Amino acid sequence: MVHFKSECDVLIIGAGGAGLRAAIAAAEANPKLKIGVISKVYPMRSHTVSAEGGAAAVIKSNDSTDYHAYDTISGGDWMSDQDAVEFFVNEAPKEMLRLEHWGCPWSRQDNGTVAVRPFGGMKIERTWFAADKTGFHMLHTLFQHTLKYDQIQRYDEFFVTKLIVDNGQCCGAVAIELATGKIFSIAAKAVIICTGGCGKIFPYTTNANIKTGDGMALAYRAGVALKDMEFVQYHPTGLPFTGILITEATRSEGGYMLNKDGYRYLQDYDLGKPQPKPVLRSMELGPRDRLSQAFVKEQEKGRTLKGAYGDFVYLDIRHLGEKTINAKLPFVRELCLKYENIDPIKEMIPVRPVVHYMMGGIHTDIDGATSLAGLYAAGETACVSINGANRLGSNSLTELLVFGSRAGKSAAEFASRINSSNFSIDSIANDEIKKLENFFVRRINGSEKIVEIRKEMHKSMEEGAGIYRSEKKKKKSQSAIASLQQRVQNISISDHSATFNTELISAIELSYMLDVAEAVVQSALQRKESRGSHQRTDYPKRDDQKFLSHSLAYRKDLSLPEIKYAPVTITKWPPGERVYGR
Repeated sequence: MVHFKSECDVLIIGAGGAGLRAAIAAAEANPKLKIGVISKVYPMRSHTVSAEGGAAAVIKSNDSTDYHAYDTISGGDWMSDQDAVEFFVNEAPKEMLRLEHWGCPWSRQDNGTVAVRPFGGMKIERTWFAADKTGFHMLHTLFQHTLKYDQIQRYDEFFVTKLIVDNGQCCGAVAIELATGKIFSIAAKAVIICTGGCGKIFPYTTNANIKTGDGMALAYRAGVALKDMEFVQYHPTGLPFTGILITEATRSEGGYMLNKDGYRYLQDYDLGKPQPKPVLRSMELGPRDRLSQAFVKEQEKGRTLKGAYGDFVYLDIRHLGEKTINAKLPFVRELCLKYENIDPIKEMIPVRPVVHYMMGGIHTDIDGATSLAGLYAAGETACVSINGANRLGSNSLTELLVFGSRAGKSAAEFASRINSSNFSIDSIANDEIKKLENFFVRRINGSEKIVEIRKEMHKSMEEGAGIYRSEKKKKKSQSAIASLQQRVQNISISDHSATFNTELISAIELSYMLDVAEAVVQSALQRKESRGSHQRTDYPKRDDQKFLSHSLAYRKDLSLPEIKYAPVTITKWPPGERVYGR
């Protein structure tokens, strides 16, 4: 393998919403800095493009940042760091207006003002939207805006295999150029990881195939903790086979969730204390974790429908009418027609809970900084702790902007102070290149198949780290993941070419996913309570006395991760009962 060298001042790994926003912020913070943006896909294929429903920020006179903060903290079951939440809700409107000025086509009311819609778990309508293609338009806007900065250099379709760490500081990365198989070492004074989540460790997910936890695993292997990994959000409305998301906007516009008897079953469940008095329309906008748990209860009662890919219920939007669906939910109709061959104007949509979002991720502070000097993270791959135990719908797109910007500025300030001549990265990069060569050579004659290990990982994670969990199931998953960690060392690779060797990339991605999976399972085992998306049948109650703490998973070679705990920051909202509704 040929070694090529490159360098920049700030290297951003990932070119989705958080990565592009970080690049813009870094370029604006110091125009003299050279900014590198590396991504395993072309930026407009980043997963941000698939976000549908909207982005939350206070804009209406009947709303306030305190209301937004409380909804976020309560929805997160008091696992959110309240200083970070307060910063987030105050910065959110500024970022959204900035995106408006850059050209994002937000939907409008008849009087020309920005339109907002209700979203699950929020008491007030504050979700900005661009029909139901919000992420698509946000990503387009950010990508187009990066083009004005000459100092931003892109490395499109490069796959990062290792962070370079020298003398206790992150100073670059090693990556494979997918088109050629060439190996690049890219030196940098600061690195920001913005690679998104890791939903592909589960079998049914809204996440694209690129969401394999790469950035989380890179930081984990470099000694940085993964925080709150036990909190995995299931979205209640995914298509049964593909897992494709049917946005929460369908329910905010008035869609109904129906069981096999055509009954709006959510009225039978505790979705959190409604506030104010519940109305039938608002039940569908309960928190995502509670709606997913209600599905399981309906399944246990035999009130779901049976399909080729498991049980499902119906999402009914027919009563909204053709005009409303085409104006506000055109992408939902398009997805249903293309992937289910049904027209939601005339037919009900089959849905089931599918993995959607990781509340946990790389442990960062409010500036996006990790415990490793020079390393930052933002977006779903990071855990700055605003989402707690259950993320509210439409907070994530705004989080990309707020903390992408924050991390970009912080990394630029750090890079401006650093003298790169103090680093000696060549020997570290050469060592990684030798490992990649050995990895490739060893696996030509390996006996294990990528697809088989991936299937077993999926089965284990669904059974042991799904919507409802128990110690027995999690220990079984823990043992299975440990075994797969051994077996992945003997993977067989039949493709021996250098050009677009997707089999080699899949093998490395699988090793990343297993690292993340072990952190999820071990963190879940240690949390002996139920909170938000983490529900244990053997510990059904929330336990603030013992577990109002963030879990921190540290990687240990050849053994289980070490779990430590850090306190949750409380400012002015003491733990209380969760509420929802309008």
